[in-house]
Amino acid sequence: MTPDQPGQSWPGVSVVVATRNRPELLRKAVTSILGQSYPGELECLVVFDQSEPAPPPARVPAGRQLRVLANIRKPGLAGARNAGIMAAAGTVIAFCDDDDTWRPDKLLRQVRLLNTSAAGFVACGVQICYSDHAVIRLPPALTGFDQLVRDRMTALHPSTFVIRRSALDEIGLVDEQIPGSYGEDYDLLLRAARRAPVRAVTEPLVDVLWHEQSFFAERWRTISDALRYLLVKHPELAADSAGRARIDGQIAFAEAALTQRREACRFIWRALRANPAERRAYLAIAVAAGVIPAASIVRAANRRGRGI
Repeated sequence: MTPDQPGQSWPGVSVVVATRNRPELLRKAVTSILGQSYPGELECLVVFDQSEPAPPPARVPAGRQLRVLANIRKPGLAGARNAGIMAAAGTVIAFCDDDDTWRPDKLLRQVRLLNTSAAGFVACGVQICYSDHAVIRLPPALTGFDQLVRDRMTALHPSTFVIRRSALDEIGLVDEQIPGSYGEDYDLLLRAARRAPVRAVTEPLVDVLWHEQSFFAERWRTISDALRYLLVKHPELAADSAGRARIDGQIAFAEAALTQRREACRFIWRALRANPAERRAYLAIAVAAGVIPAASIVRAANRRGRGI
């Protein structure tokens, strides 16, 4: 039976939105969630992290519920997401960042794929908006663990994640020990893909906003520490030459941005030894040598819908 046939039940969905000090962006995100064409029950849980809970001014249609709560777990994005998961009533859990918006049929399309494929974890494509630039990123229909080790895949953005609670119980909660919660979404993807390939609707159903208020824009020390943590937690990253070079190159870039030239050079060498074509290592060389500021490279990459 397909999910559109009469009598088909649509699972209740709980959407977790972690937020901190971005009321206008949050209002847009919540409005896009509550306005979904999804025919089943939907609750939006807004989790305020290190800020006072305040309901966003959004109309709540029939069949929708808006709940506001404080992060009672570890401060940070990972703890806030887990606080929402633990309070959720739905049998399907979804994430949306507080500065992103969903297109009207986003949830309908993804739950349909959940039902027809018996998948546990479904993502979708995104349109990344930065300044006056917009770039579409589409994931493969199916992404396995080995693919994610080699490539983070920007298109698999946390605002696209839709997960059966039963699958999440096996995958585990968001890792609150990752420094600064940086890369918590990548860690969750790796654990999900180790369980079963991640499926995706290969169309852009989420608008992702990159801007100067993004909390990880230039927190270089946090980024370096979190990437080192992931290398230890997931030995497969260190064992794969392309995956290791990618992450070593990112660490090298972060250390160069911190003007830690000796440490930057150490990771540049490691990255190039694993993969001589790793572009992040060459970017780190340029930053460490003072040829170009790290911020200029990041802005140029963001305009193309990419990170470092």
